[in-house]
Amino acid sequence: MKKLKYYTIASLLRVVSWLSLSAAQRLGGFVGSILWRLSTKTRQVTDINLSICLPELTAGEREQLSKDSVRHTTMTALEIPLIWEWPVDKCLGLVRETVGLELVGEALASGKGLVLLAPHLGNWELAGLFFSSRYKMAALYSPPNMAEFEEYMIKVRSRLGSELVRGDRRGLLRMMTILKEGGVAGVLPDQSPRGKTNAYAPFFGTDVKTMTLVAKLMQKTGANALVTYAERLAGGQGFRIVIEKPVPGLADEDPIVAATALNQSVENLVRQVPCQYQWEYKRMRHRPPGLPDPYKPGVLT
Repeated sequence: MKKLKYYTIASLLRVVSWLSLSAAQRLGGFVGSILWRLSTKTRQVTDINLSICLPELTAGEREQLSKDSVRHTTMTALEIPLIWEWPVDKCLGLVRETVGLELVGEALASGKGLVLLAPHLGNWELAGLFFSSRYKMAALYSPPNMAEFEEYMIKVRSRLGSELVRGDRRGLLRMMTILKEGGVAGVLPDQSPRGKTNAYAPFFGTDVKTMTLVAKLMQKTGANALVTYAERLAGGQGFRIVIEKPVPGLADEDPIVAATALNQSVENLVRQVPCQYQWEYKRMRHRPPGLPDPYKPGVLT
């Protein structure tokens, strides 16, 4: 049954990959508009997150941002089969512009490794492919439930030599080795971490469980850090890779200080193109114990 499910998903990915970028984005936007209008769980989570994180917006502004966010998230979902199935050169041709790429060269010229932080903003799959085409890179990932799909995911993400490592002890040791060798470690910094390596720190003014992995990697290897995202350009024109310096304090010995700097670095990027952030993720579900769960009225965390 699992194999049948895998082959069904793989077939759908390949069919979608036959689309052009503009067609995939139009279809994704259309599906997103339907999901938003039907007031699905996706829209409900988006609305909750926006009300918590951007209370300064008017009701009308939040409504428009909610609609735009759901549309961009479904665009990303339809773009991923293209990034996974298209020839690498064709994918890299979608990058029309880079901003701040010299910062990567400067960071690596120091002889130290680089922790590259890519939140769920724009198309993070394209960002990963872009950097793995230029640098020796390892990327942290969480394995999916289907073993067959994990093999497929590793295959497509490592086409240019990027090494995928699990978020376990062995994987973290491998990331440290690559950083000590002057390579790049890619991390998605805006997920609720599992296990005990976390701290509660503010994200858009709300304390949420935040990874301390980035601080540990930097402390143990002396690596630098930068933040990045692939911004979707209008009209199916492609993407702009943006690289910036993070907020100071990512490697602080105090885990709360380090986690706060991490969240602020992500927040600064999100505020640049808030409609392209994945507000559909339940980022606020892991709050300090005893506080209300915003997604489950009447339930405490």
